[in-house]
Amino acid sequence: MDLPTKTILVVGTYDTKDDELSYLAGVIRAQGGTVLTMDVSVLGNPQAATDITKHQVAEAAGSSIAKAIAAEDENVAMQVMARGSALLASRLHRDGRFDGVIVLGGSMGTDLALDLCAALPLGVPKYVVSTVSFSAMIPPERLAPDLQMILWAGGLYGLNSVCKASLSQAAGAVLGAARAVEPPRRDKPLIGMTSFGKTVLRYMVALKPALEVRGFEVAVFHATGMGGRAFESLAAEGAFAAVLDFAPQEVGNHLFGSAITAGPDRMTAAGRRGIPQLVSLGCCDLVDLVGWHPLPARFAHHPAHAHNRLLSSVVLNGEERRELARTMSDRLGEATGETVLLLPRHGDNEWDRDGGPLADPEAYAAFLEELQATCPAHVRQIALDAHINDAAFTDAALAVVDDWIARGLLTA
Repeated sequence: MDLPTKTILVVGTYDTKDDELSYLAGVIRAQGGTVLTMDVSVLGNPQAATDITKHQVAEAAGSSIAKAIAAEDENVAMQVMARGSALLASRLHRDGRFDGVIVLGGSMGTDLALDLCAALPLGVPKYVVSTVSFSAMIPPERLAPDLQMILWAGGLYGLNSVCKASLSQAAGAVLGAARAVEPPRRDKPLIGMTSFGKTVLRYMVALKPALEVRGFEVAVFHATGMGGRAFESLAAEGAFAAVLDFAPQEVGNHLFGSAITAGPDRMTAAGRRGIPQLVSLGCCDLVDLVGWHPLPARFAHHPAHAHNRLLSSVVLNGEERRELARTMSDRLGEATGETVLLLPRHGDNEWDRDGGPLADPEAYAAFLEELQATCPAHVRQIALDAHINDAAFTDAALAVVDDWIARGLLTA
């Protein structure tokens, strides 16, 4: 079977990583792909000409290599190249010049790679081969929703058999992804929903098929940091016709210092875009923490639940929940479109039902009270005599969606 010809954009500092980048390109060509090369060097020059030169990259950022060098600061210089490479990559992709991208680098190259990949739409294969892949120094808010990272083991300086194992896999991965990818379709309006697994939140089991019957596609995002980041990124692009943000727990994670964060702008993108949003409180009584990290001192006396070896949750007290409620109200206040807040009075996750292992009715009542008191006037509140996992919650959510459809705010 003949495989489709795909072009991969290969990006890196060709003055110092020419051998490694050429090796990547060679593997891609040997597998039947074609290559477009982009040099993001500043000081030196590649051994052979690249398709996009460092001068073109700097000029795309409204600068020049001479100015970047004159700054006498490698961070300033590489940020020029990051801006230019992101703008050029976006333009080249719109023009159909490449089908996937692979960027090679250490911490400098990775910093640039994050900007470049974030400039490309969902569905474009994006691979970063980095000496700092998966490092805690990489903030989740800078990761493109479908970014792939491969650790560049043993690759800090020069080619060897160890790093070739990583580079060859990465080359095959990006080319294979470009051949196999099925980009998101736009034939149905997309609704974005946030949730957790069915153990703790269950509304999506009934809501997804019900919304599909109404003519929508539904994407459910796992709100454990990276899922929320992807959700916000797509909302910012205007990818959603509406959002059902029923598990905005990452707002609390960030507020209280958890490493499991979707960044400081969680629960803002849909509102700023004017996208109709239906918001609720799934797991907002909990802060998720990295399970293998020591418990922060401030939570030493809080009830806790070990979900698995990766993830633990602590239960917020009443004052902490009031603080979270005020923060959520501030985020809702930024919304420019239709916004509805569903308030299930009997709990926001399966573990906090009456008599449940993490139930704290007084703290939950304080949370609801503060939300109702501080919620912006333009946000419609619907209080429900139900738990978030009850059928009554699902029915109420569908009633709001049906009202939006009837009023022409949402069209299937």
